[in-house]
Formats: sequence, structure tokens, C-alpha cells
Amino acid sequence: MSDWPPKPQNDKANLNSPQGEQPTGQEWKILEKAVLASVEEQRRSRRWGIFFKILTALYVFFVIFFMQKSCSMATDSESPSVGDSHLGVVNIVGTIDSSNQGVNSTDTIKSLKKAFEAKSAKAVVLNVNSPGGSPVQSDDIWQEIQYLKKQNPEKKVYAVIGDMGASGAYYIASAADEIWVNPSSLVGSIGVIMPNYGVSGLAQKLGVEDRTMTSGSNKDILSMTKPVNPEQRAHIQALLDNVHGHFITAVKEGRGTKLKSQDPAIFSGLFWTGEQAIKLGIADKTGNIESLKRELKVKKTVNYTVERGPFDSVLGRLGSEMGHGLGEAMSQKLGMHQDVKMQ
Repeated sequence: MSDWPPKPQNDKANLNSPQGEQPTGQEWKILEKAVLASVEEQRRSRRWGIFFKILTALYVFFVIFFMQKSCSMATDSESPSVGDSHLGVVNIVGTIDSSNQGVNSTDTIKSLKKAFEAKSAKAVVLNVNSPGGSPVQSDDIWQEIQYLKKQNPEKKVYAVIGDMGASGAYYIASAADEIWVNPSSLVGSIGVIMPNYGVSGLAQKLGVEDRTMTSGSNKDILSMTKPVNPEQRAHIQALLDNVHGHFITAVKEGRGTKLKSQDPAIFSGLFWTGEQAIKLGIADKTGNIESLKRELKVKKTVNYTVERGPFDSVLGRLGSEMGHGLGEAMSQKLGMHQDVKMQ
């Protein structure tokens, strides 16, 4: 049994103990109160610390929330009234991929639907400035433009290319009724690429041994530390040619008789200036959004591009980085490290 706190009647025994003079019962009570007060003070301090941390987190959340709301309100305030004729703009700006960082099909399709559904939008304008990217995302957007055009035959689609409308970005632009360019824009690059490097010789010199184990004779296809055998090379080339064929078909269907040249070089991955592109028939005329407004006798534009707010961007970037890291780790484990791009 614990004898805490010591009883006053034991004081005399404590004084006679070999350890020397001990505190009296009254002193023990004072000491106990002091210790308990200190513990209680620490508890209060922890509570206040937790409270202020929660308060700070709420403050940051509301700041981001209202910033997002203000951005949305600013965008809405720029929109004309229902009766005002305008151009509905959808941005195709940045690398085309499935992430939230550049152009993805999910957000772009939402933007296109909004622009087509707007009764006062006289035409839909694709504001293009992109080096390209994913063939899947590009084709998804191309297919949706074609569908929306059939559903809204009275509404034309214009692609206005700025600095660059190459590869997957040109894939998307080819769905437009007209493609406008700057004379110095870079246009084209109708091709497909799968980057890969071989370091088997360097590995041997450094004494690096590849101990990769697979189940399936072609699972380590295009391994950087092994030579590519003819059968695997032929398979990859057929894959790239197949995707390239989809690209060519989309361009020919989108441009139709506007293609002025049948030169195979058009589909070889080469790119041209805007001026050269017009001569080849892969673009129609020079101009920008302002000159398009003048030609269509429209004074206003409305940007229908789905813009992610600051809060969405932070979470999206965090999720993207986490997903990218997890994907890279899985790819390294499974040997799935190739990336097909339109370039």
C-alpha cells in the first residue's frame, strides 16, 4: 500500500530515519499542491496550444476559401448578360495530360459544353498555346468537339494558335472549322514518340549487373540495360504507327479538302511557321482573337475555361505529387516505365 501523502504521526519516525530530516506533513501538503498546480498548468497550456493550432488552420482555410470565391465572382462579373453576343473562349494552354497542372480532357470537355450551351455565344474559340502531350487526352477532346459541333451546327469553332500549336495541341485544333495563326507560330509536329535510352555498355564498364526478374518473356521490353531484340523493336514500332495512324486520320477528317498538299512530310513530325502552315493547308489564315472579333462583328469574349481555385490547386498539386510518386514507385517495381507522347 502506498503511504502518500505521509501522515503527520509519522513525522517523528521520519526525523529519526538515517536519511536525515524529512518534510513534515504540512510541508508535504504544500509540495503536493505545488506539483498538482504545475500539472494543471501544463494541461491548460496544452489545451490552449491545440486551440490556437485549430484556430490557425481554420483561418488559413477561410482565407483560401474566400480567395477562391472572389476569383469566381470576378470571373462571373466579366460575363455579359444573356442577350450580349460574344465569343466563347476555351483555353488549350500548356502540356496536355491527365493531371490538373495543364490541359486535361475532363476539365476541357466541361468548358466546351459550357461554351456551346451559352445561347449568346456566337462562336466557340479554342485559344491554343501548347506543345502537345497525351494522345488519349487529345483524342478525347477532339471527339467531344466533333460531337458538340453536330449537336450545334449553327455554332462554328475556331482555333486560334499563339506561339505554338504542335502535336496533341494541333490534333485538337484540327477539329475546328477554321485555324487562325500568327505568321510566326509553330504549327504541326504530327507524329508520335516514345523516349528510351540504352545504357548497357555503360553499366558493363561500371560493373553494374542487371538482376531484373520477369514473368513473361517481353515484360522487360525496352529495358535500359539490355539490347532491344528485333521482335520487340517491331512490336513497339507497330504500336507507334498505330497511334500515329489515329492522329493522321483525325487531321484528315478535321481538315478535309482544306489540306492543299498531299506531301507525306506533313505527317512526318515536322513543324512549320504559321505562314508555311497556311500554304500547306494545315491552317487557314493569319489573325488572333481580336481580329476574329472584328471579322465576326463581336465586341466581347467570355472565357469558359474551367479554372481551378487556389484551394483546388493546392490539393490537386498535393494529390498529383503523391500519385506521381506512387506511380513511379509502382512502375519501377513492375517495369512499366514507358510513356507515349505526341510530338
